[in-house]
Amino acid sequence: MTVTTTSGLTRRALLGAFAATACAAAPTYSQAFGILRGAGDVRRIKMYSGRTGESLDTIYWIEGDYIPEALQEVTLFMRDWRNNKMMNIDARTVDIMAAAHNLLDTSEPYMLLSGYRSPETNAMLRARSSGVARNSLHLKGQAADLRLRSRSVGQMFKAASACKAGGVGRYSSSDFVHMDCGSVRQWGS
Repeated sequence: MTVTTTSGLTRRALLGAFAATACAAAPTYSQAFGILRGAGDVRRIKMYSGRTGESLDTIYWIEGDYIPEALQEVTLFMRDWRNNKMMNIDARTVDIMAAAHNLLDTSEPYMLLSGYRSPETNAMLRARSSGVARNSLHLKGQAADLRLRSRSVGQMFKAASACKAGGVGRYSSSDFVHMDCGSVRQWGS
């Protein structure tokens, strides 16, 4: 992750440099093992948050292995921004997000609208909107609401649905797509 800082070279930066070198040297397989089509031998996630001003650009999986430090950075980034509470983000959700992003063929990072939601935040949002589930997968760190300026909600919805790996919700009037690692299902307009 690159939460914007002004400090010098970090352990994470060194790991990123190593990963970039490994990526350049690694063979590419069109039928790579993984839970999702489009994920490949290296998985990367890029996001930013308008709420916190933070950005994330990290390789979190290389050649069949998740990078625990990178997943912890994803968890920190996707915390409930209203109260800074965190829950480990399910790597399967990150896989779906990364595979959909890859299918969209864009270098633009996702804008994260909502990742983990604490019970307090979910209850507050439910009181304001009938579209918030009581047992939302956001409460378990298994969902994300995302937006891209360069792609339509329809394009994002199709890409995430093509992964056939979880729930995908289309929220055209609010300009975002929900992706989760629950059962395969689709909803919205």
